[in-house]
Amino acid sequence: MPIKSIVFLLISATLLASCGAVKTSSFTSKGVDLKGYKSYAWIGPGDTTLNHYRDDKLYAGTIQQASDMELQKKGMVVDTHSPEAVFIFDTRLEDHVRYRQSASVSVGVGVGYPGYYGGPGYYAGGSVPIVEGEVTANYYKQGTLIIEMYDLKTHKLLWRGWGTKDLDHTTDMDYTIRKTIHDVFFYLPIKHKKTGS
Repeated sequence: MPIKSIVFLLISATLLASCGAVKTSSFTSKGVDLKGYKSYAWIGPGDTTLNHYRDDKLYAGTIQQASDMELQKKGMVVDTHSPEAVFIFDTRLEDHVRYRQSASVSVGVGVGYPGYYGGPGYYAGGSVPIVEGEVTANYYKQGTLIIEMYDLKTHKLLWRGWGTKDLDHTTDMDYTIRKTIHDVFFYLPIKHKKTGS
């Protein structure tokens, strides 16, 4: 196989992989020191209007279990009686469409009119490239996972992290959720030393 073909295949594979990546980010409230928070709990359904529909989420168990693993890696502990912070999550699924044109360039005849398109850099009375091809619509869903951390006493938002990814019928949802949660909690600026064995 020619070198140019190999390079093209490698570039194409890299672009395809990057298109499917999870995009993550986070926000920390101004003036908040999250290192003072060591215990947490999840807000359960009915505890607050902020989280009243969590039971409806298809992957709620996976999200909470994967989040617990990431929080424990940071040295945080679950305390359902008197936690210092509470976490909630939300998921969103939106329909999107991406248009793609399979282009083929041919040469057509351009017509120049007096006073129009006759100057340098314009096609006038000569050959003009014309793009032809078929436009196709690619329908896909965009999934977003949002995790928020609140102070239990003040109800103040402390931190928010989120991840977004394009989804289709080939998406491994369990892997995608766990990878998104891992990447989102990377931004949580907490790291306690684990005590005990």
